[in-house]
Amino acid sequence: MSGPASWHGRLQAGAEKCGLTGVREVSPGLSVVVFIGAAIIALVHVSVNTWLIWPDLWVSVFHFGSLGALALVRFPVSGGVNGRGNAGWWLDLAAGVLLVVSCGAVLWLEEPLYNRGLNFSTADWFVCLALVVLAMELARRTAGLLVPALIVIGLSYTVWWGASIGGMFSFPGLSLETVLFRSVFSSEGMFGTIARISWSYVFMFILFGAFLVRSGAGDFIIALGRAAAGRITGGPGLVAVASSGLMGSITGSAVANTASTGVITIPLMKKAGFPPRFAGGVEAAASTGGQLMPPVMGAGAFLMANFTGISYLAIIAAALIPALLYFLSLGFYIRIRARRLGLEPQPDEEGIPLREALARGWPLLLPLAVLVTLLIAGFTPVYAAGIAIVAVVVASWLTPERMGPLAIVESLASGARTMVPTAVLLIAVGLIVNVLTTTGIGNTFSIMIGEWAGTSLLLALVLVAVASLVLGMGLPVTAAYIVLAAISAPTLYGLMLQADLVNALVAGEISERAREAILLARPGIEGMLGAPMPAAEAQAVVAAMTPELQRAAAEALLEPALLVGSLLAAHMIIFWLSQDSNVTPPVALAAFTAAGIAGEKPMATGLTAWKLAKGLYVIPLLFAYTPLVSGSWGEALQVAVVALAGLYALAGVFEGWLEGPLKRHWRALLGLLALALLYPHGWWLVDIGAMMLLFALAWHSRRLFQVAGKD
Repeated sequence: MSGPASWHGRLQAGAEKCGLTGVREVSPGLSVVVFIGAAIIALVHVSVNTWLIWPDLWVSVFHFGSLGALALVRFPVSGGVNGRGNAGWWLDLAAGVLLVVSCGAVLWLEEPLYNRGLNFSTADWFVCLALVVLAMELARRTAGLLVPALIVIGLSYTVWWGASIGGMFSFPGLSLETVLFRSVFSSEGMFGTIARISWSYVFMFILFGAFLVRSGAGDFIIALGRAAAGRITGGPGLVAVASSGLMGSITGSAVANTASTGVITIPLMKKAGFPPRFAGGVEAAASTGGQLMPPVMGAGAFLMANFTGISYLAIIAAALIPALLYFLSLGFYIRIRARRLGLEPQPDEEGIPLREALARGWPLLLPLAVLVTLLIAGFTPVYAAGIAIVAVVVASWLTPERMGPLAIVESLASGARTMVPTAVLLIAVGLIVNVLTTTGIGNTFSIMIGEWAGTSLLLALVLVAVASLVLGMGLPVTAAYIVLAAISAPTLYGLMLQADLVNALVAGEISERAREAILLARPGIEGMLGAPMPAAEAQAVVAAMTPELQRAAAEALLEPALLVGSLLAAHMIIFWLSQDSNVTPPVALAAFTAAGIAGEKPMATGLTAWKLAKGLYVIPLLFAYTPLVSGSWGEALQVAVVALAGLYALAGVFEGWLEGPLKRHWRALLGLLALALLYPHGWWLVDIGAMMLLFALAWHSRRLFQVAGKD
């Protein structure tokens, strides 16, 4: 049958696939309207990112208004799609009308406001207040109470109570009119830089992921992993690691990744013999790592590029080796646990052969190749993502899952739907960033961390880790990274520069410009500047410098690549530590999602995921103390090889097992080996000796286990 009825049914089915059927109880056809509207919203975003030229404010306002309207559909006032009554429906409708009117009015009122010398009219007051309140309400619906609470605290601090407190946090205050203007119209407000990142980089890559998923790439990744799993010890767990890592590199959402791949991988692991809590922990830890894997990295790569001025391509290139280290560390836990449980390799009877899986899905790898090629060629990430989306459609024609017009519309709608929580959250976070920049409180927090840490980079890392865990209890990863980057990145960067300056002074590498900065801090040491300086004296000289003098000396002494690498390492540390809220109780969203699928207690699964995800805490230490991120590819690979052995030893310490069981004294020795391999010292003889001893211990435990098995 063809005709309007047939098309309506197909569109209804498309809406169901995209999860946009929550309004069906109100009207059977309204879900179709929402479905088509979501596709149009995505299409407009693609247009303004590729060929259509709009002012940034226009695009940001459209971004908030359109996706905010979808948020009212996805997250109704009652908190549940099917349970809301008529009162809730009318509240949502009123909020939607207010949202659309306010977004349209802010564009209409912009030019007259500037013509009046920024003096607010009644309409300006109403529209700006409405937009701030709507941003807080939508953030509450999608991310909980913490974001709107921070906005209220921040805005009230700026206007009112900041002037009533003393000390370093005192702020004289601004008028409400000024604060509202900066919140809505400035480049640091809700429609500023953060919003631009949201509607350009983040939206385009999430849309690219939606097209890949719709083309069958997700099924191909999982099928490929399952086909190879039967050949490897602990194979089903490794499927979870590989599929979640690859899917997470596309979707950039740990919770969504856990929900989508976990329904396949967790039952597969349980069937193979892994305990439910371990299966859920593996999936949660692997899905969390998906946000560390290029090219998407959640929104982290794009936000990092904006904060640091470092190119997106350089960021994802530096992020690749650490991400692989994280996933390999998960693989160690899985292999050790499989050996401990006596799980042997077993073929997946429900899967398909490896050759057949490759034959079916290899074209779906072409869009990723197109994306990487365009990025290397120098095209912007947004343009590369747009071309890669077209490549997904073309590549699908080489597979049984050919994408036609309806599949394209479904992909557009799915991308818009997936973007909703991120978009409204980033718009709201723009209000927090505006408070941090307007009041300077971000610098105040940075100074406080610096005072508490002193000259200890390790203590600063501990403070940032604690702050990230506290913020992560109420903020999603992206928001936690933005806030932490604003308040702690300068401190971490400064401490890294101090260490680099000390090394330069010890080596005796003093330029004339650096000499001036040093003598301003420590006059009378001219005679020591022409030769290598003792380490203690070098540390004293650097400690005596003000942050401004340290920056000046660093720019004069250090290579530009080292300065850029240190800045990137500081932000990468913060981004990695921001991920811990996904797997760290008491709030571990990815782990709790996995627990529901595994049928296990949430807290038990969370603790297991926290143990498995130890790389989130260990690898950032390598960012700080080694050239894993800041150095060349050769230097990064050298660090990675040693770190890999250390992560293997660390997994053995936590499991009490390598290739066989370990007694207490062997486990203690293994802990020392892990410390020797992960502690940054630069002594290759120690590294080589520790690795040889580690593998001798692994072989010894294997032999003992075999003898015990025979007895």
